[in-house]
Amino acid sequence: MSRILVVEDEPRIASFLQKGLRAEGHVTTVVDNGDDASALARSQDFDLVLLDVGLPGKDGFAVLADLRRRGERLPVILLTARDAVPDRVNGLDAGADDYVTKPFSFEELRARVRVRLRESSDDNPTTLAAGRVRLDLLSRTATVDGRTVELTAQEFLLAEVLLRHPQQVLSREHLLSHVWGYDYDPGSNIVDVYVGYLRRKLGKAVIETVRGVGYRLHG
Repeated sequence: MSRILVVEDEPRIASFLQKGLRAEGHVTTVVDNGDDASALARSQDFDLVLLDVGLPGKDGFAVLADLRRRGERLPVILLTARDAVPDRVNGLDAGADDYVTKPFSFEELRARVRVRLRESSDDNPTTLAAGRVRLDLLSRTATVDGRTVELTAQEFLLAEVLLRHPQQVLSREHLLSHVWGYDYDPGSNIVDVYVGYLRRKLGKAVIETVRGVGYRLHG
Protein backbone atom coordinates (compact mmCIF):
# COMPACT_ATOMS: atom_id res chain seq x y z
CA MET A 1 0.00 0.00 0.00
CA SER A 2 1.33 3.42 -0.97
CA ARG A 3 -0.08 6.80 -0.01
CA ILE A 4 0.02 9.33 -2.83
CA LEU A 5 -0.64 13.06 -2.62
CA VAL A 6 -2.20 14.33 -5.85
CA VAL A 7 -1.87 18.10 -6.36
CA GLU A 8 -3.98 19.10 -9.36
CA ASP A 9 -6.36 22.04 -9.80
CA GLU A 10 -8.23 20.74 -12.84
CA PRO A 11 -11.10 18.60 -11.45
CA ARG A 12 -11.32 16.30 -14.47
CA ILE A 13 -7.63 15.36 -14.32
CA ALA A 14 -7.68 15.08 -10.52
CA SER A 15 -10.64 12.69 -10.67
CA PHE A 16 -8.98 10.67 -13.45
CA LEU A 17 -5.80 10.29 -11.41
CA GLN A 18 -7.60 9.48 -8.18
CA LYS A 19 -9.74 6.74 -9.73
CA GLY A 20 -6.83 5.19 -11.59
CA LEU A 21 -4.48 5.17 -8.62
CA ARG A 22 -7.11 3.79 -6.25
CA ALA A 23 -7.84 1.01 -8.72
CA GLU A 24 -4.13 0.15 -8.45
CA GLY A 25 -4.48 -0.20 -4.67
CA HIS A 26 -2.99 3.16 -3.68
CA VAL A 27 -4.49 5.50 -1.10
CA THR A 28 -4.86 9.01 -2.51
CA THR A 29 -5.36 12.47 -1.09
CA VAL A 30 -6.23 15.23 -3.56
CA VAL A 31 -5.68 18.97 -3.12
CA ASP A 32 -6.05 21.73 -5.71
CA ASN A 33 -3.60 24.40 -4.55
CA GLY A 34 0.03 24.80 -3.56
CA ASP A 35 -0.51 26.06 -0.03
CA ASP A 36 -2.51 22.99 1.02
CA ALA A 37 -0.02 20.74 -0.75
CA SER A 38 2.92 22.18 1.20
CA ALA A 39 1.05 21.91 4.49
CA LEU A 40 -0.06 18.32 3.94
CA ALA A 41 3.33 17.14 2.70
CA ARG A 42 4.87 18.66 5.82
CA SER A 43 2.39 17.23 8.34
CA GLN A 44 1.41 13.86 6.87
CA ASP A 45 3.20 10.71 5.79
CA PHE A 46 3.09 10.18 2.01
CA ASP A 47 5.08 7.85 -0.23
CA LEU A 48 4.94 9.98 -3.39
CA VAL A 49 3.60 13.29 -4.72
CA LEU A 50 2.07 13.90 -8.15
CA LEU A 51 2.48 17.65 -8.49
CA ASP A 52 0.95 19.88 -11.13
CA VAL A 53 3.18 22.84 -11.99
CA GLY A 54 0.48 25.33 -13.03
CA LEU A 55 -1.33 25.77 -9.71
CA PRO A 56 -3.17 28.88 -8.53
CA GLY A 57 -1.19 30.92 -6.02
CA LYS A 58 1.93 28.98 -5.05
CA ASP A 59 2.90 26.99 -8.14
CA GLY A 60 4.33 23.49 -8.29
CA PHE A 61 7.94 24.68 -8.45
CA ALA A 62 7.43 26.62 -5.20
CA VAL A 63 5.87 23.58 -3.51
CA LEU A 64 8.80 21.45 -4.65
CA ALA A 65 11.25 24.06 -3.35
CA ASP A 66 9.50 23.97 0.05
CA LEU A 67 9.90 20.20 0.22
CA ARG A 68 13.55 20.13 -0.77
CA ARG A 69 14.43 23.08 1.48
CA ARG A 70 13.26 21.00 4.44
CA GLY A 71 15.47 18.14 3.30
CA GLU A 72 12.44 16.02 2.41
CA ARG A 73 13.34 13.25 -0.07
CA LEU A 74 9.76 12.30 -0.79
CA PRO A 75 9.57 11.26 -4.49
CA VAL A 76 7.91 13.96 -6.63
CA ILE A 77 6.63 13.56 -10.19
CA LEU A 78 5.80 16.87 -11.86
CA LEU A 79 2.73 17.09 -14.12
CA THR A 80 2.69 19.96 -16.58
CA ALA A 81 1.68 21.16 -20.02
CA ARG A 82 5.07 22.87 -20.33
CA ASP A 83 7.05 20.55 -22.57
CA ALA A 84 9.98 22.79 -23.50
CA VAL A 85 13.39 21.38 -22.63
CA PRO A 86 14.31 24.31 -20.31
CA ASP A 87 11.13 23.72 -18.28
CA ARG A 88 11.92 20.03 -17.87
CA VAL A 89 15.50 20.83 -16.91
CA ASN A 90 14.36 23.43 -14.37
CA GLY A 91 11.99 20.94 -12.78
CA LEU A 92 14.60 18.22 -12.47
CA ASP A 93 17.22 20.69 -11.23
CA ALA A 94 14.75 21.86 -8.58
CA GLY A 95 14.63 18.35 -7.17
CA ALA A 96 11.83 16.57 -9.04
CA ASP A 97 12.33 12.84 -9.53
CA ASP A 98 10.42 12.71 -12.81
CA TYR A 99 8.50 14.90 -15.23
CA VAL A 100 5.33 13.98 -17.18
CA THR A 101 3.88 16.33 -19.79
CA LYS A 102 0.16 16.70 -20.45
CA PRO A 103 -1.66 15.08 -22.09
CA PHE A 104 -0.37 11.72 -20.86
CA SER A 105 -1.65 8.16 -20.78
CA PHE A 106 -2.40 6.59 -17.43
CA GLU A 107 -0.31 3.57 -18.44
CA GLU A 108 2.77 5.75 -18.75
CA LEU A 109 2.10 7.53 -15.49
CA ARG A 110 1.46 4.23 -13.70
CA ALA A 111 4.82 2.90 -14.88
CA ARG A 112 6.62 6.02 -13.66
CA VAL A 113 4.85 5.86 -10.29
CA ARG A 114 5.79 2.20 -9.93
CA VAL A 115 9.46 2.92 -10.64
CA ARG A 116 9.67 5.81 -8.17
CA LEU A 117 7.92 3.86 -5.42
CA ARG A 118 10.19 0.87 -6.00
CA GLU A 119 13.29 3.04 -5.80
CA SER A 120 12.15 4.64 -2.55
CA SER A 121 11.16 1.34 -0.91
CA ASP A 122 14.15 -0.87 -1.63
CA ASP A 123 14.72 -1.30 2.10
CA ASN A 124 11.08 -2.07 2.91
CA PRO A 125 10.05 -5.64 3.74
CA THR A 126 8.05 -7.62 1.22
CA THR A 127 6.26 -9.64 3.90
CA LEU A 128 4.63 -8.71 7.18
CA ALA A 129 3.84 -11.13 9.98
CA ALA A 130 2.26 -10.88 13.41
CA GLY A 131 1.18 -13.90 15.41
CA ARG A 132 -0.72 -16.28 13.16
CA VAL A 133 -1.18 -13.77 10.33
CA ARG A 134 1.20 -13.24 7.42
CA LEU A 135 0.88 -10.87 4.45
CA ASP A 136 2.86 -11.13 1.23
CA LEU A 137 2.98 -7.58 -0.12
CA LEU A 138 4.18 -8.62 -3.58
CA SER A 139 1.52 -11.23 -4.33
CA ARG A 140 -1.06 -9.42 -2.16
CA THR A 141 -1.97 -12.65 -0.36
CA ALA A 142 -2.77 -13.34 3.28
CA THR A 143 -2.37 -16.51 5.30
CA VAL A 144 -3.49 -17.54 8.79
CA ASP A 145 -1.54 -20.50 10.25
CA GLY A 146 -0.32 -21.18 6.71
CA ARG A 147 -3.84 -21.27 5.27
CA THR A 148 -4.57 -18.80 2.47
CA VAL A 149 -7.34 -16.32 3.25
CA GLU A 150 -9.07 -14.34 0.52
CA LEU A 151 -9.10 -10.60 1.27
CA THR A 152 -10.60 -7.80 -0.77
CA ALA A 153 -8.34 -4.90 -1.76
CA GLN A 154 -9.57 -2.69 1.11
CA GLU A 155 -9.38 -5.54 3.63
CA PHE A 156 -5.79 -6.17 2.59
CA LEU A 157 -4.88 -2.48 2.96
CA LEU A 158 -6.41 -2.36 6.44
CA ALA A 159 -4.61 -5.55 7.46
CA GLU A 160 -1.35 -4.12 6.13
CA VAL A 161 -1.64 -0.96 8.22
CA LEU A 162 -2.40 -3.00 11.34
CA LEU A 163 0.47 -5.42 10.73
CA ARG A 164 2.91 -2.57 10.25
CA HIS A 165 2.06 -1.48 13.82
CA PRO A 166 1.58 -4.65 15.90
CA GLN A 167 0.64 -4.12 19.54
CA GLN A 168 0.06 -0.41 18.89
CA VAL A 169 -3.33 1.22 19.37
CA LEU A 170 -4.34 2.89 16.10
CA SER A 171 -7.18 5.38 16.14
CA ARG A 172 -10.10 5.12 13.76
CA GLU A 173 -9.00 8.43 12.23
CA HIS A 174 -5.52 7.01 11.57
CA LEU A 175 -6.92 3.90 9.92
CA LEU A 176 -9.45 5.88 7.91
CA SER A 177 -6.85 8.26 6.52
CA HIS A 178 -4.25 5.57 5.75
CA VAL A 179 -6.65 3.16 4.04
CA TRP A 180 -9.37 5.35 2.53
CA GLY A 181 -7.65 8.75 2.29
CA TYR A 182 -8.04 12.13 3.96
CA ASP A 183 -10.93 13.14 1.73
CA TYR A 184 -13.13 10.33 3.04
CA ASP A 185 -16.06 11.23 5.32
CA PRO A 186 -14.62 11.36 8.88
CA GLY A 187 -18.04 10.47 10.29
CA SER A 188 -18.16 7.18 8.42
CA ASN A 189 -18.22 3.87 10.33
CA ILE A 190 -16.41 2.10 7.49
CA VAL A 191 -13.38 1.32 9.69
CA ASP A 192 -15.54 -0.57 12.18
CA VAL A 193 -17.28 -2.43 9.37
CA TYR A 194 -14.02 -3.58 7.80
CA VAL A 195 -12.48 -4.53 11.14
CA GLY A 196 -15.50 -6.82 11.49
CA TYR A 197 -14.78 -8.33 8.10
CA LEU A 198 -11.14 -8.96 9.04
CA ARG A 199 -12.07 -10.56 12.35
CA ARG A 200 -14.27 -13.06 10.54
CA LYS A 201 -11.43 -13.96 8.18
CA LEU A 202 -8.34 -13.68 10.41
CA GLY A 203 -9.83 -14.63 13.79
CA LYS A 204 -11.81 -12.71 16.39
CA ALA A 205 -8.91 -12.44 18.84
CA VAL A 206 -6.48 -10.98 16.29
CA ILE A 207 -7.81 -7.41 16.50
CA GLU A 208 -8.69 -5.90 19.87
CA THR A 209 -11.07 -2.98 20.32
CA VAL A 210 -9.66 -0.32 22.64
CA ARG A 211 -12.81 1.46 23.74
CA GLY A 212 -12.93 5.14 22.88
CA VAL A 213 -9.59 5.02 21.06
CA GLY A 214 -9.36 2.53 18.21
CA TYR A 215 -7.93 -0.91 17.46
CA ARG A 216 -4.84 -2.95 18.28
CA LEU A 217 -3.48 -5.97 16.43
CA HIS A 218 -2.03 -8.72 18.61
CA GLY A 219 1.28 -10.13 17.43
